[in-house]
This record gives sequence, structure tokens and C-alpha cells, in this order.
Amino acid sequence: MSAALTKVRPSVAPTTILNLVLVGAIALSMVRAGSPAGVLNPEGLSAAGQSLGAAFNPDLAPAHLRLTLAASGRTLAYAAAGMTLAFAGGIPLGVIASGSLGRSSRPLTAVTVACRMVLGLLRAVHELVWALILVFALGLSPLAGGLAIGIPYAGILGRVIADQLRDVPESRLAALRASGASETQVLLYGQIPGALPDLVSYFFYRSECAIRSAAVLSIVGLGGIGYRITVALDDLHYREVWTLVYALVLIVVAVDIWSAQVRRRLT
Repeated sequence: MSAALTKVRPSVAPTTILNLVLVGAIALSMVRAGSPAGVLNPEGLSAAGQSLGAAFNPDLAPAHLRLTLAASGRTLAYAAAGMTLAFAGGIPLGVIASGSLGRSSRPLTAVTVACRMVLGLLRAVHELVWALILVFALGLSPLAGGLAIGIPYAGILGRVIADQLRDVPESRLAALRASGASETQVLLYGQIPGALPDLVSYFFYRSECAIRSAAVLSIVGLGGIGYRITVALDDLHYREVWTLVYALVLIVVAVDIWSAQVRRRLT
């Protein structure tokens, strides 16, 4: 009996210690912030209650609905432009980075390594940081918004394309190589068809992310849903905020339904 308890105690003790450390860290952060009353901020709680209450009564005035529609269109335009640039850069870079074309050529292998480094550089910087840099360089222009999404998303898409192409089972490609197919033919008739369903699913998921990113990027002054939400919050017009939020939700849900239909047809 004592031996069994000895075996159990070591697994329980670290959990107990971790819980105590977390509770102590929370208590210390509250003390350093001032006081529990200062942390909770009754006025902030009141504002949060008003905001949540407005969720059940969004502003449906025709004028605000027209403004919401225009802001939604601008957000979609930024997302579409960004994804178009991401596809234009990410697809060729991803194919080269997969190594599918450089199995028997050292120069192509060097290019493959270089493409992987470029993809890493592109996705290393968040789109919000790109937006700040590009707005400073290009001003508040649609080009800045499209590039801010397109540059990092090209790096992300390229990396995913490269991984998916490399993960296609070799057994599917052996017959093509045995019949004398070139690496380009193996790519076109073996790797791409094998990876296409997963790639399409990820492309649509990334498109949803682009819509959300476009909404966030518009906060820096590029216009769109995020910008209108910021203006409404500054004026404490919570009902207008929730109308804009619901519009963003509807857009994302519509893209998700569309992607599900496309995936169903592919499978």
C-alpha cells in the first residue's frame, strides 16, 4: 500500500506546485497592477456590459447598412488582392522549394535552398508590420493593403505547397518514373493531383485568414470593416460595432460554405 502511494505522489506533487506557482503569479500581477478593484475597473465592466447588450440589438438603419456594405466590399477587395499576390508568388516559389524539379541537378538544388530561405524571410514578418512599413513607404493606398497581405501569405502558401508536394507517397510516383516520365511530368501528373485536395482546403482556409487580416489591417487607416469598427468604438456606438462584426462573420461563413462545396466536388 505504501509503495503504491509512493508511486502516485511524484505525479501529483508537480501539478500541485505548478498550480501554486500560477496562483502566486496571478496574485503578484494583481498586486503590482495596483489593487483588485483597479484590475477589475467597474467603469470598464459597465462599458463591457453595454457593448455585449448591443450585440442583441445591432444598428440596422439603412444608412449604416450601406456604410457596412461598402466597408465589407473594401475589406474583401484587400483580401482578394492580397491572396492574388500570394498565389502569384507562393505557387512558383513553393514548387521550386519542394525540390520536385531539382532531384538530379545541383544548380536546381541550390535554387531550391534559396527559395526556402526566401519563403522563410517573407513569412517571418507579420502582415501588420508589413502594413506599417508599406503605409509609410507608399501612403494610404490600396497597393499597400494588398502587398501587406500578399507578401507574408506568399511565404506561408509557398511553405505549405512545398511540404504537401514532398509528402505525396513515393509509391504514387514510382510508376511514372519507371515509365520514363521527366520530373516535370511527375510533378504535373503525380504530385500535384495527389496534393491538390489538401492544398485547396488550405487555400480556402488561408482566404478566410486573409479576410480577417484585411479587417485588422484597415485599422491602420486603409479603410474597411476594421477602420469602421475603430471609429464606432471611439464614438461609443456599440450597436454600429456589432453590425460590422456580424457582417465580417457572414463573410467568413460564406467563404467556409463555398470551400466545403469545392472540397466535396474534388473528393
